Amino acid sequence: MTSLDKPTTAPTPDQDAQADRAVTEAALFEAFGGLRGMIETVLPGLLFVTIFTINKNLHVSAIAALAVSLVLVAVRLIRRDTVKHAFSGVFGVAFGVVFAMMTGNAKDFYLPGMLYTLGLALAYIITTLAGVPLIGLILGPVFKENLSWRTRNPGRKKAYAKASWAWGLILLGKCAVLFPLYWWADPTKFGWVSVALKIPPFLLAVYLTWVFLAKAPAPIDVFAEMEAEELAEKERKAAAAAQTPPEA
Repeated sequence: MTSLDKPTTAPTPDQDAQADRAVTEAALFEAFGGLRGMIETVLPGLLFVTIFTINKNLHVSAIAALAVSLVLVAVRLIRRDTVKHAFSGVFGVAFGVVFAMMTGNAKDFYLPGMLYTLGLALAYIITTLAGVPLIGLILGPVFKENLSWRTRNPGRKKAYAKASWAWGLILLGKCAVLFPLYWWADPTKFGWVSVALKIPPFLLAVYLTWVFLAKAPAPIDVFAEMEAEELAEKERKAAAAAQTPPEA
């Protein structure tokens, strides 16, 4: 029996589902930075509050946090890795340092991040109400579906809407904890709470996004469709040219 005569087995529904879940996990890992992105998000704030807890020196704490952010970016540049997560961390830390230095209040180091979190929560909710959930805008290019889910894949649009609601409400819940603490907690306690709330809400939102998308229809690969259309057009032109009689 030759290799052409060997029976082939089509993937089972379970295998297809596992493949879709693997694609979803990989896309979420890429979009949100994975373990390294989380470390880059937490480390500057953790260093800031640790040093401030020990010596109450705002300037040393701020400079150390900014320095470690710059080191993280430099490492990514040297390794030629994606730098968007590290750069966003540098900008966040830099704004926090400026705020804290201007006011002399260590709690203001975390204020830009809190305002960003509040704005992001509102963006998730408002875009979902408008019919273009933000998580779909973020993940659509990662899944190579762009905006096809809006009109051609209603089940996927529904999943993106659920995920965006989850992100918006979870981030609002985080804000509901941090903003009152900002007004009455001392800087050290507030700093530790801020650092502690960096990762758990994020992981919960990512997990719920994975759950919703794992149950959703598969994405429509618009890039593959475009390539197929271009190939078909070339084949049509080649066929037409082959049928055209040569000139005398």
